Amino acid sequence: MPDEVAKSPTVDPKQTHITQQWKHDSPLIACRFDPQARYVFSTAQDNSVQRWEVGSGTKVVMQGHDSWPRSIAFTSDGEHVITGGADDLIWWPVTAEQPEPIRRVEAHDGWIRTMSTSPDGKLLATGANDNLVKIWNINDGSLVRELAGHEKDVYSTLFHPSGEFLLSGDLAGQVHQWEVASGKLVRKFDAKQLHTYNGGQGVDFGGVRTIALSPDGKHLACGGLHKGTNPLGAVNEPLILIFEWESQKLVQSQIAEGLKGVIWRALFHPAGFLFAASGGSSGGFLLFWKTSEPKDFHRFKLPHLARDMDIHPDGVQVATAHYDRQLRISRMAAKEG
Repeated sequence: MPDEVAKSPTVDPKQTHITQQWKHDSPLIACRFDPQARYVFSTAQDNSVQRWEVGSGTKVVMQGHDSWPRSIAFTSDGEHVITGGADDLIWWPVTAEQPEPIRRVEAHDGWIRTMSTSPDGKLLATGANDNLVKIWNINDGSLVRELAGHEKDVYSTLFHPSGEFLLSGDLAGQVHQWEVASGKLVRKFDAKQLHTYNGGQGVDFGGVRTIALSPDGKHLACGGLHKGTNPLGAVNEPLILIFEWESQKLVQSQIAEGLKGVIWRALFHPAGFLFAASGGSSGGFLLFWKTSEPKDFHRFKLPHLARDMDIHPDGVQVATAHYDRQLRISRMAAKEG
């Protein structure tokens, strides 16, 4: 699923409502629509991958990982889904009656936390707890390039729409911009507000959990949390930092006042707003901002803590993966014009 929606109707986020919810046997972690939006794939803490048929909610459980699968990506033709855990990258056939692994790649030493597909569909980027970013041939699973330079776990990746650059964000709040062809580090964005170190607890917390680029290419959004005064007690607040792409200047800090939680994923919508899934001790929310304003203009309360989200190609439906084992489909009202 691309990080930007190519076409969509005008929508009204304030009319967002849940239309469907489907239950698994274990807390869910991640979710993505396949490129043709026939299915929503999710992953769970029982090490399985689930394929849900859009519309009916018919579920097929896919077994193959021996750890939590934290990330999902697709080949551009929509024929294969790729999932990553602490063990391997696994390629699965999307439409098989009972999908079985068709390729395994030992990719990283530690959890694979993020995956992104290049605009031309030829490359797969992964980031993990070994501080490395790797670029793979998505068709045969061969390693194309290894990018070293992060000092902490890599939590997020995003290909620039031109295909020339790859962005990766880490636990320390640093975003690296790499040249894909050479592997050269071009520059860094400093999102250190998204990182907390608690000396008493001895933990690093936060990180750049999500990266999004505005459709006009002018702004980069980095999401996660800040004010982690008690990380192990889940005392922290959701935050998105907006940078000007050309100058790297921080131009906006978007907050969700009164909430305790994490921005797990943020996306720009072609209708002109930024929206994100937040989950934490305050529960689950879909949050909506105008790019130029610091405060959210709408928040939709979800029934339980959200851990990931994705948007349907129609630009109206949103899937959210929840800790209460539910996959939920919400719908923003479409407006004429």
